[in-house]
Amino acid sequence: MATSSGESGGDLGEERALGAAPGGVSDEPSSSRDEGAAAQPAGSRSSVLWASVVVALVVLLALAVFILENGQHVKVSYFGAHGSLPLGVALLLAAVFGGLVVVLAGTVRILQLRGHARRERRSHRRGAGRTDVA
Repeated sequence: MATSSGESGGDLGEERALGAAPGGVSDEPSSSRDEGAAAQPAGSRSSVLWASVVVALVVLLALAVFILENGQHVKVSYFGAHGSLPLGVALLLAAVFGGLVVVLAGTVRILQLRGHARRERRSHRRGAGRTDVA
């Protein structure tokens, strides 16, 4: 789509991402868009719980199908331990252990950041208590 100045319509995606109608003009005033979003009731705790249970059941069903369809036994060796597991179970265990490694790394980083923030707060408190008299 070309305009009279020869520009391409490449900015159209940016305008839509910002919420404006093509051409930079919005269909409705920004205040009415904000009021419409605020008028919708927020989800209750029970509705959020219900949605979470449904999502969890769908994920569990998908995992069960994955494990049942990948039932071929494979040899697994890990740090000298040898064994045979169904392929689906081996892949699921690998994903779980990988997730645990990520959680461990994230926990270490969070603890580092908390310690740094605590030291910063202490140093600011000590610095605020001093008064320099010249």
